[in-house]
Amino acid sequence: MEYVFEINGGDFSSGGNASSTIKRALKERNVDPLVIKRIVVALFEAEINVVAHADHGTITVIIEEHQVQMFVKDFGPGIEDIELAMSEGYSTASDTVREMGFGAGMGLPNIKKNADVFEIESVKGLGTNAHIIIYLKND
Repeated sequence: MEYVFEINGGDFSSGGNASSTIKRALKERNVDPLVIKRIVVALFEAEINVVAHADHGTITVIIEEHQVQMFVKDFGPGIEDIELAMSEGYSTASDTVREMGFGAGMGLPNIKKNADVFEIESVKGLGTNAHIIIYLKND
């Protein structure tokens, strides 16, 4: 099952739509609630990063039998130092984004904590691509 979401930078009112849609789909498939939580946290953080930092982007979520893959592509300023950006508390969010309660510098660290696989690449001035995989544990 594949879902594609178009994300508009600065549109915080629709931020979270992708993660809500995927949460419903996973519940319908009777996925373990703890696994759903990991997927939703990682997806929400990725989604808000696009809203907060990029002009626009897309998120493609592929739900497979044993895993969920998330492909995040944004068209924004890019990340100059990915290692630094992965540090808890580091943020380049604007004051406006921070005043809205976002931009605490936990987005990428939270994705990494919840993902089984997390790959990210970025080109300054062009944007960022991320690939997130979370395995569905079958009892």
